[in-house]
Amino acid sequence: MLVAVVAAVYAAILLPFKVFTILPGLTSVRPANAFPVVFGLMFGPAAAWGSAIGNLIADIFGGTFGPGSLGGFVGNFFFGFVGYKLWGNLGPLSSGEEPNMRSIRQVVEYVLIAVASSAMCAVIIAWVADLLGLVPFSVLAPIIMVNNTLAAAVLGPPLLYLTYPRIKDIGFLYPELLADEELSAAGASRRYVAAYGLLVVSLVWLGVGLLVGTGAAPGTLTVGLVGLVGFVLVLAFAIIGAERLSAILERAGARPAGRNR
Repeated sequence: MLVAVVAAVYAAILLPFKVFTILPGLTSVRPANAFPVVFGLMFGPAAAWGSAIGNLIADIFGGTFGPGSLGGFVGNFFFGFVGYKLWGNLGPLSSGEEPNMRSIRQVVEYVLIAVASSAMCAVIIAWVADLLGLVPFSVLAPIIMVNNTLAAAVLGPPLLYLTYPRIKDIGFLYPELLADEELSAAGASRRYVAAYGLLVVSLVWLGVGLLVGTGAAPGTLTVGLVGLVGFVLVLAFAIIGAERLSAILERAGARPAGRNR
């Protein structure tokens, strides 16, 4: 049910802004980009799938459906997925608290995650678009990165401040909906490696991709090769990583203790 709700909300907010085009058929002004990161922190995997499906629905009904929609589907999946894996797993950069935006440390952690999530979405979409010959990586990636980051970093904290306590009160946070065996478990060292891996890969992929795309990198590198390596690493870190919010809620007494983390 949550997947459908997230998809519907995301698509409904994306569609009215389709007329404010940046690159025809590829991207537009998108204040709705605040929602995948926010939803990812609250709803976990359901938000990732909902963001992917919602973006696809918006493409279909907004007249921008095409080959590039494949990149949009995968990119928006990770837009909602990265925060789910990163929150609480960034060691000294994490607040160790729920993402209710009641402290400066939470806001700092959130903005860092918003940047990483935005970069991940940008590089995947731009990589696919470049491979399909639609638009160069060096043109599309910065546009999506800025578009995503502005919406997610500016609108996300107030959205979480207003919605997180209410979602928690009605028991709709993903740790409350998923059984213990459905929550990915991993030791601290593995969680940190996976989280920092996702963070670093998203930013390095963006930087190296821009260097290659603008001809500033060695000629042996291509955008396609950089993207392939980056995407394989992303999949690996996504698989070995684990969420942390359930343990934070347990420690705060807001969730019955399950397995040890």
